[in-house]
Amino acid sequence: MSTPKAPTGHFTLLYFASATSFTRKQHDFFAAPLPLAKLYEAVEEKYPGIKAKVLESSALTVNLDYVDVEEEVQKGDKGLVIQAGDEVAIIPPVSSGYEHLYHGQTLQPDTC
Repeated sequence: MSTPKAPTGHFTLLYFASATSFTRKQHDFFAAPLPLAKLYEAVEEKYPGIKAKVLESSALTVNLDYVDVEEEVQKGDKGLVIQAGDEVAIIPPVSSGYEHLYHGQTLQPDTC
């Protein structure tokens, strides 16, 4: 299923796994430009509780490039700004972290 193009002046926010379950959507559109440091605040406003339950443990990409959210927040006004037409994705971890099942055993990242 393809995602519809964002309206003029907006970017697309894609949800995966538990983010989709929480929002009950596969995507949203948000007004741009938006400093990345304010993204989680904007999503939390729309979906109260999502920050603690999903966002804080998720990876984030902007135009398919992974972004370190904490680093961007620390940069303040000099951090990344999401522009109109950008595609941002919230990618929650698989299962309860980086665990993989192997013959019924749970393996931690250093053993995968």
